[in-house]
Order: sequence, then structure tokens, then C-alpha cells
Amino acid sequence: MTMRILVVLCLMASALFAKQDLTGVWNMVAEKSDFGQVPAPSKIERTIAHKDPSMLVKTVQAGQQGEITSEYKYTTDGQEFTQTTRFGELKGTAVWEGEELVVKTKRQVQGADISTVERWALGDGGKSLTVSAQITTPNGEFKYKIYFEKK
Repeated sequence: MTMRILVVLCLMASALFAKQDLTGVWNMVAEKSDFGQVPAPSKIERTIAHKDPSMLVKTVQAGQQGEITSEYKYTTDGQEFTQTTRFGELKGTAVWEGEELVVKTKRQVQGADISTVERWALGDGGKSLTVSAQITTPNGEFKYKIYFEKK
């Protein structure tokens, strides 16, 4: 009897701390997103292929500067990754904190150090993804929130 209770408790604990699967095609819902004082893009579509700890994120974003496509490879186990972007080299880590994926990045743009902390969280039974971020620059900090719905 004690063994059964222990097994049930272990199963409950593993389900409670299970990592989320972010796989899917996600479209930004502008009216549920908040870009603060920065002009909102007209479109963000994020395609995620996620098999923990590997994650490939392709983003297509459209706005005043036209359409921009980026592709990032993360591992969600806290190992540092390096990516080449149109702004130069970006270094970061991604790690699970409970049910949230926390992605921290640092880069230099025109000689200025910029760091970002993003928190990715699923909602609505896996039908929505919210990415909340804080960006730190020499000119101060700002926050944004992007609300996505699964296609």
C-alpha cells in the first residue's frame, strides 16, 4: 500500500513539473499584445519545432521596415548558444523555470550592450503562447508582451 502511494505521488510530481511542448505555428494577436511605446509590427508568425531540450524557432515579422525572417536554435537545458543575426552576434541561454521557458540574451548593436529576458508561457490548454520580455539598453529599460494563438 505504501509503495502504491509513493508511485502515485511520484507520477503526480512529474506531471506537475513536466516541461511544456511549444511545437506549433503561432500567430500574434495584436489586440492582446503590448509593445509599449514601440510601434507594433503588423504581423508576427512564429514556427516552433520543439523536442526538449532542442528547439528551433523561425519567426516572420512584418512592420514599417518590411518583412524580416529570423531563425534561432536553442537548447532548453541552460547551455549557452550563439547565433548570428542581422545585428551581429547574439549569445544566450534558455532554461525551464517551472512551466515557463526563460530565454536570456545579450548582444551589441552599434557598440551598445543590449540584454533581454523573455518568459514564454503556454495558456488556454496549449492554444496560446505569451512571451513577456524586458529589454535593458544604455537608454533604459522597456517591456513588451506578445500574445500568440496556435494556428
